[in-house]
Amino acid sequence: MKYHTIKEKLCCPFDKGDLELQIITLQEETNEVLEGILSCPRCQRIYPIVHGIPIMVPDEFREDRFERPLLDQWKQKQQKQQQLIP
Repeated sequence: MKYHTIKEKLCCPFDKGDLELQIITLQEETNEVLEGILSCPRCQRIYPIVHGIPIMVPDEFREDRFERPLLDQWKQKQQKQQQLIP
């Protein structure tokens, strides 16, 4: 999904609050966010972006066992990237 679309058009589906975006993988040529995390500061929910698609389903349809490995992988990737920054 395009960066502009995410920042300008998406809001938290539960409380309609603004979302914060943490980009994991950005395709620079098209300015498309391929992987990332949307988070709502108000209700503390997180929504992963996988293959350019924000996963914003109600809590009762989400399964931590499917999301947790992906979030852990992204956390490790970010830690490695931060170690490379002098």
